[in-house]
Amino acid sequence: MNPDDLKYHKEHTWVKVSNRKTVIGITHYAQEALGDIVYIDLPEVDINIEVNSEIGEIESTKATSSIISPVSGRVIEVNEELSGAPEIVNEDPYGKGWIAIIEIDDITELDDLMDASEYEKYVEEEAK
Repeated sequence: MNPDDLKYHKEHTWVKVSNRKTVIGITHYAQEALGDIVYIDLPEVDINIEVNSEIGEIESTKATSSIISPVSGRVIEVNEELSGAPEIVNEDPYGKGWIAIIEIDDITELDDLMDASEYEKYVEEEAK
């Protein structure tokens, strides 16, 4: 269910790395727990963010949840399509539902993230 080529953060965000650019989004587990997503407050382009900091919010029919950055760096692009169609995150959280692209400051931060199987175990433990 969780793609093997991604890294995962304990706050249910994922990272796909390509050189120093990291695409981030929320996991299938997170979108499923939230339910129908009705609004996404995206981060601003060109801001610098710290790992584990809030970079936006997601509102669903059930709750409002913070989007926590799994890496530090500069936001270089956001998925503007989500402004008019936030439900894309429900439909395709690992593809068209990406949130932002961050130019990572410290590539070693990725070592602190989980791989797919570690994340799977983490979700199972959290559900208990």
